[in-house]
Amino acid sequence: MSLPRTWQFDLPGTNRPANVLIPERWYPGIQPVWPHCTSSRIYDAINGVRAVVIHATAGSSSEGAISVMRAGRASFHWLVPDENEQQHGHVVWACVPEARAAWHVRNNKTHPDVWNGRNRVNHYSLGIEVVNLQTPSDTFSNWQVAMTARIVRYCWEKYPNLRHVVTHAKLDPDRRRDPGTNFPWQTFKDLVLQEPQPLEALMADTVPAHDIPPAKIDLCSECSG
Repeated sequence: MSLPRTWQFDLPGTNRPANVLIPERWYPGIQPVWPHCTSSRIYDAINGVRAVVIHATAGSSSEGAISVMRAGRASFHWLVPDENEQQHGHVVWACVPEARAAWHVRNNKTHPDVWNGRNRVNHYSLGIEVVNLQTPSDTFSNWQVAMTARIVRYCWEKYPNLRHVVTHAKLDPDRRRDPGTNFPWQTFKDLVLQEPQPLEALMADTVPAHDIPPAKIDLCSECSG
C-alpha cells in the first residue's frame, strides 16, 4: 500500500472544469483571527497559486482545528467538517481569504516535485484541512472526500497556473503523515480529474476572453481608473 508521503498528482492543461461552486461559509467569528496566523502573499494572489495541499486535522472537531488558529500557530483556507458535526454534508468552513497566505506548511519544507522545490510553500499554495483523527478506526466520509475534490476543482478553474495537488506528508515526511492512510487518494484523484459534466462542457464551449479582440468602440472611457 502506498503511503501519504508519496501522494501527489499534477493537473493537466486540458479538461479544466467550469462553473464549480462550493457550499462555503465563513467560520463564525474567524475574521479577527487572521492578523495573527496569516501573511500577505509574496506572489500574485491569482497567477502565483501553484499548489493545493491536502491535510487532516488529527482531531475530532472543527472547533479543535480553529483553536490552533486562535493560538496563532497555524491556519488553512478551508475546513471540511467530520460526520459527528451538524455541518457535515452541508457546509464547508472558509477560514482564511484565498488572497492571503495561510500557515499550513513549514517555511523550510518543500519537495522537488512541487514547483521545482521552491520553499515558502504557503505563499504559492492553498490549504484544505479535513477533520479526521488519522487513526485506523476513523475513516473519511464519502462527502468529505467528494467535497475536498470539489474544492480542488474550484481552485483548478479559478487559478490559471495551479498544477500540483499534494499531501502535507509529502512536503514534510519526517514530521507529518496527513491526510493519513485512510484517505482514499485514488478515489479523490478520480473525482478531481472527472470528465466535464454537461453544464461544464457547455461553459467550455464559450470563446475564451483572450481570444476575443478588444472592442473598437469607446463604450465608457470615463469608467476606467
